[in-house]
Amino acid sequence: MVNRNDIGSWMEGPSPSGNQQWPGQRLGRPESGPGSIARFGPRAGALLIDWILCSLLSAAFFGYDGFATLYIFLVEQVLFVGFFGYSIGHRLLRMQVQTLDGRPAGYLTALIRSVLLCLVIPALVIDSDQRGLHDRVRNTGLFRI
Repeated sequence: MVNRNDIGSWMEGPSPSGNQQWPGQRLGRPESGPGSIARFGPRAGALLIDWILCSLLSAAFFGYDGFATLYIFLVEQVLFVGFFGYSIGHRLLRMQVQTLDGRPAGYLTALIRSVLLCLVIPALVIDSDQRGLHDRVRNTGLFRI
């Protein structure tokens, strides 16, 4: 069960990490390099790449309808993250959605994670390991590869 100490407040930021020196340390992940937690910049960049690609498809086939763009984004996230463990943006920026034991996410996890990502708010509520609620729900994280 997630409680206030796990997720922090939107006003205070993430909850205190105790003696954790870098995001992912308590998960047994390295500070940098392959296997480390992906930081905000690359995560935002991957999201932007994916959204632009989905917007282009929406413009080409649906007259740039906002719901079509969101639906295309959802389908892209579920298919690519479910099959490969990464979206197009994640792959370009060398990241992968993995379970905490290092395996790719899988389809059920990709579906639940992607629906929560499309709701936006769960992705903004992060913990000291820089994992949003959409990752915490399925015990996943976005890691460098």
